[in-house]
Amino acid sequence: MTDEQWDKVIDVTLNGTFRCARAALRRMKADGHGGVVVNNASVVGWRAQAGQAHYAAAKAGVMALTRCAAVEAAAYRVWVNAVSPSLAMHPHLVKVTTPELLAELTEREAFGRYAEPWEVANVIVFLASGYSSYMTGGTVSVSSQHP
Repeated sequence: MTDEQWDKVIDVTLNGTFRCARAALRRMKADGHGGVVVNNASVVGWRAQAGQAHYAAAKAGVMALTRCAAVEAAAYRVWVNAVSPSLAMHPHLVKVTTPELLAELTEREAFGRYAEPWEVANVIVFLASGYSSYMTGGTVSVSSQHP
């Protein structure tokens, strides 16, 4: 992995999440009405995958950022959580992943298939709703992955 590859993934994935969360939290703090931030992590932040050190480090960083932001935002009635999908199909994934790797990753899933985007979105909706009002600083796995 080159420095450029490492830097790009860390910048987009971790620094981008930080900047978006910071902007949202500043606005929520100023508004004084509370709110919710849901960050996008990945099970790769917990599990190793060959060739994905930059992505794993960035997603683990998103999880840590979520925990820290939750502590800081609680005083403003804002809860901060993250969703951590395993294999969720989307057009970008198809562009950057070989069919062989997709088959291997799909095989690791307990249900033998990837998640549909709506299955991940349902968890995000839950985290953004009042049903999760006592949850903050957590990362919810949306995964059927087994070791």
